[in-house]
Amino acid sequence: MREFLTFVLGDEDYALDIMIVKEIRGYEAVTKIANAPAYIKGVINLRGDIVPIVDLRLKFDVGEATYNEFTIVIMLNIGERIVGIVVDEVSDVVKVADEDIKPPPEFGVAFDSSYLYGLAPIDDRMVILINIASLISSDELGLFDTNNTSELE
Repeated sequence: MREFLTFVLGDEDYALDIMIVKEIRGYEAVTKIANAPAYIKGVINLRGDIVPIVDLRLKFDVGEATYNEFTIVIMLNIGERIVGIVVDEVSDVVKVADEDIKPPPEFGVAFDSSYLYGLAPIDDRMVILINIASLISSDELGLFDTNNTSELE
């Protein structure tokens, strides 16, 4: 059995591995980054760590991207870094047996299914299990610079 944190983006239910969740908090003002894609909202200072904030609603093109006191940010530990993702709402923590996880469908070039663990039936709905670590660390998002920056010191 694996535990997942379920959340909502638009009209769809998603989930990610609970073990990488650092905390869940409300949305706060971000510092914008010039020339960043629209889904990278900016960065915040979280107790001394500079944390990029990614709006999954914009990244996955689902739902309206409104920012108010009800907007949720899930802080994740990805490798050695912390990243925040904006979601519509957090639902629950669920346990899913490995045999209940169905492989992700092949979408061809329209959608990269390498960011999905699969699909799982939970209660009366189908939940999309995201491989969030793969998405966040991908070249597509460009959040983690793998180049050595020691020459800047």
